[in-house]
Amino acid sequence: MAQIEQSDKGKKKKGAQKKMSIHVDFTPMVDMNMLLITFFMLCTTMIKSQTLQITLPTNEKVEQQDMNKAKQSEAITLIVTTERNANGEIKRDDEGKPMNVVYYYEGQPNLTDIDANGHLVNNIINKETFVGNDGTVQRGIRKILHDRNKQVLEKIDKLKTQWRNKEFSANKDVNDSIYQAKAKEIRNDSTLTRPVVIIKATPEASWESLIGALDEMQINQISRYQIDNITQVDSVLILDYIGKNGK
Repeated sequence: MAQIEQSDKGKKKKGAQKKMSIHVDFTPMVDMNMLLITFFMLCTTMIKSQTLQITLPTNEKVEQQDMNKAKQSEAITLIVTTERNANGEIKRDDEGKPMNVVYYYEGQPNLTDIDANGHLVNNIINKETFVGNDGTVQRGIRKILHDRNKQVLEKIDKLKTQWRNKEFSANKDVNDSIYQAKAKEIRNDSTLTRPVVIIKATPEASWESLIGALDEMQINQISRYQIDNITQVDSVLILDYIGKNGK
């Protein structure tokens, strides 16, 4: 409520106009705002936060002596790098994308057998790129990882069909929770053939190439992976591959 008050401060000259001051009481307005805020909070439906579901590395127990070891039949090593010019600038393709490539090999490399030209006889390293699917067909390094984790992906695909049809529960939140729990069990099922992926990066690799490798872990539902340092053996394999193939 507004009130008009007459100011009597100081001496006034005879015939001078009296000054009036206006006092506004904001208490009712504050009360009204608090009531409106309370009303909207009670009547508003809170939206569930949409977060990215990621495949975290498994926490299955491993003995201390086997911490940095994996079965040769399961191990696959990815070495990401980025092609650069003589000035150290990142090369880009026709679409303007960085030319990120990935060298990979399965199992344990053999550096003992060398031919007359000084090249490794059994260099198991190969080169691929990060490329998306062609429709439903996997390409590049994604196909390699997909084929290695095929048993897990087939089970999760069936699980996704049940999730889409809401076979677990008619309630969306419950349906999602059950799907996530069952998918985690499948990813960590030791009875299935699952790869152990070791991700490494060369000094020339950009951050985008490393992120690309981690993205492939999520896309292919791979739970057993780790980031490690590149070794001298890895460098020898890459240089030998380049020497044979010219790039």
